[in-house]
Amino acid sequence: MKRLFALLSTTCLALFLLVACGGQEKAPEVTKPSAQPAPAAAPAASPGKTGKVTETMNAAGYTYVQVDTGKEKFWAAAPQVQVKVGDSVAVPEGMPMPNYESKTLGRKFDLVYFVPSLLVNGAAPAGAAGPAGVAGAMPEGHPPTTGMPGGMPGMSGGTGAPKVAAPADINLSGIKKADQTVADIFAQKAALAGKPVKIRGKVVKFSPEIMGKNWLHVQDGSGKDGTNDLTVNTSAVAKVGDTVVVTGKLTVAKDFGYGYQYDVIIEDAQVAKE
Repeated sequence: MKRLFALLSTTCLALFLLVACGGQEKAPEVTKPSAQPAPAAAPAASPGKTGKVTETMNAAGYTYVQVDTGKEKFWAAAPQVQVKVGDSVAVPEGMPMPNYESKTLGRKFDLVYFVPSLLVNGAAPAGAAGPAGVAGAMPEGHPPTTGMPGGMPGMSGGTGAPKVAAPADINLSGIKKADQTVADIFAQKAALAGKPVKIRGKVVKFSPEIMGKNWLHVQDGSGKDGTNDLTVNTSAVAKVGDTVVVTGKLTVAKDFGYGYQYDVIIEDAQVAKE
């Protein structure tokens, strides 16, 4: 009986102490691991902005402007237009290119937005057709395509691709076939993807220093609209009218983003003039 009384007394004391201390013990605090910082997101295409030009320069047929909106400063580049420090400009949506280096200017920019045109002092947009001959052609250092924010040199056989016509003074007849013709490349693209190809043709368009490469449009008189013009990038230099032999691996459905692709393209090609 005494043992039972002692047990009950101990139990009651424990219950009293539990109630006196707030009715329950606090669970030990668990230190949550600190959240890891999220990786920096890629810059988004810039919305249209207006501001004053604080610095400007021309290079390789393009105009670079530093624009002060009153809240920020940023760089934009467009096909060449007359503009001076102090002018008011409207800059449309463009494609951001971080860590962009202009070899022509010998200058590196932290970030440049490439745009199809600049509206200067309220005038009609200028520079919509760049030196590459395509609406909104982009400056050096950019992958060639069209229709993207800022536009770029034309694609062959890609979404929204312009038709690249050979200049009237270039004769495409009688060009001797190499391993393939341009039309063969398009017709056999599935079988030729990733394999070396070799064509002979004439340069109908040349765009230098885009993404560190020179870009050629080559035709040989074969094919129809959409299958008669082959885009090539290379470190070699050529000029419109040159007869060239192009060798390299064929890339199919090359996607440069923004929904624009090349059906076929020869990248890092070897180009020999004849």
